[in-house]
Amino acid sequence: MISPELIDKIFSATFIRRWNDFPRLMELIELDKQAHKFIIAYLLAKCEDEKIDIRTLIEIGIFEFLKRVVVTDIRPDVFHDILKENRKEIDNLVRNELRGMLVDIENGEFWRRFENYLDNDCLHKKEKHILKAASYLSTRWEFQIIYESSKFLSDIEEVKKSVEKELEEYYDLNGIRDITLSTKIEKIIDLSGRLRFQKRWAQAPRIPETSVLGHMLIVAILGYFFSLKICASSKRLENNFYCALFHDFPESLTRDIISPVKHSSSNLESIVNKIEMKRIDKFITPFIPESFKSEFLYILGINSDKKNEFENRIFYDNKITQVESLEEYNDDIYNTIDGKALKNCDRLAAFLEAVISLSCGIKSRELVSGKETTLEKIEENRIINGVDFYELACKIGKFYEN
Repeated sequence: MISPELIDKIFSATFIRRWNDFPRLMELIELDKQAHKFIIAYLLAKCEDEKIDIRTLIEIGIFEFLKRVVVTDIRPDVFHDILKENRKEIDNLVRNELRGMLVDIENGEFWRRFENYLDNDCLHKKEKHILKAASYLSTRWEFQIIYESSKFLSDIEEVKKSVEKELEEYYDLNGIRDITLSTKIEKIIDLSGRLRFQKRWAQAPRIPETSVLGHMLIVAILGYFFSLKICASSKRLENNFYCALFHDFPESLTRDIISPVKHSSSNLESIVNKIEMKRIDKFITPFIPESFKSEFLYILGINSDKKNEFENRIFYDNKITQVESLEEYNDDIYNTIDGKALKNCDRLAAFLEAVISLSCGIKSRELVSGKETTLEKIEENRIINGVDFYELACKIGKFYEN
C-alpha cells in the first residue's frame, strides 16, 4: 500500500515550522497548513459551476505536498522566486528524493503521473488554480495569528497589504467571491482551521506534537493510498479521501473526546453521539451550501439522527445503505465509502504518532500503552480488501526501531 519510508517523509511535515522569522502566539506547522489547504480546496471546488476533476484535485494536492516536504528549508516567497529561475533543478531534486519511495506504487502509474505533473504546467489548470487559491486562504488564515503578535515590526503592514492583495488573483472562483461577502463557507474554513489548536494525545508529552487537523490529513493520505491499492473507482477514492479528511471535523465543536472515554459504555457513547449531532445541526449543517450539503453529510457519516463515519456504506438511489462487503460496489454510481478500512487508517495514524515519539526518546506509560492497544486493534481486523494493515504497522514499528 505504502512504504514506511514514504510514511516517514509525509510525517516529516510535522517538523516543518512556518512563519519562523516572525513572533508567533503558537507554533504553525506545515502539516496543519496542508490539511487546511485540502479542506478549503474541497469547498472551493464544490462551489464551482463547472465540473472539477476531484480525483485530480486530490492527487495534485498530494504531489504538491510531497514536493513541499522535500524542499523544507526555503521560505515560501524565496521558494517561489527560485522556481521562476531554476524550476528544473528543484524538480530534479524532488525526483531524486522521492523516486525510490514512489516508483513501485500502483505498478509505476503513480510515479508516471507525478512526473507528468512536474513536466507539464499546462495540464489541469483549473484544479491547480483552486489549490493555489486554497493555499493562499490557509496562509491568510495563519497570517491573522502572526499579525496580532507582530504589530511592532516595521514591515508588518507591508506584509499585510501583500497578503490581502493576492486575493484579487482568485476572484474568478465562486467560493472566493462568496468569502469576500462573508458568507457561510467562511464559517467552515474557520472551524476547520481551529482544529490546529487541538492537540492529539493531550495528556501525554510527545515529539512531535500533532494537531487534530494534521492527523486528519495523515488519515486521508493513508486512505488515498489504500484506494489506489484496491483499484478503487474515482468516486470511491474521492469519498474515502474526504471521509478521512473530515472524520474529526465535528471535534471543532466538542473537542477531542478520547476513545477510552467515548467508548467506555454504550450509554455514554450514545449521549456523546446525540450531543455531537445537535452541534453539527446547529453549527455545521446550516453553513454548507445546498448544492453539496447531502454529499457532505454523507461523507461525515451522518445517516438520519446518527453519525458513524467508519461504517462501510453506499449512497445509491438516494438511500444510504450499510454494507458488510464492498466487493460488488466498485463503481461511481454507488458512492462507496470503505469505512472499516478508514478506521484502520485512523488507527495506523495513531500508532504512527506513538511510535515516532518513542523513537525520539519521549516515553510514557500512555504512549507505550497506546501503541500496544492500537496495534492489537489493527490486528483484530488486519486484512481488508486484501490489504494487510497489521503487516504494514509491524513494518512501521521496525522502521522506527532501527
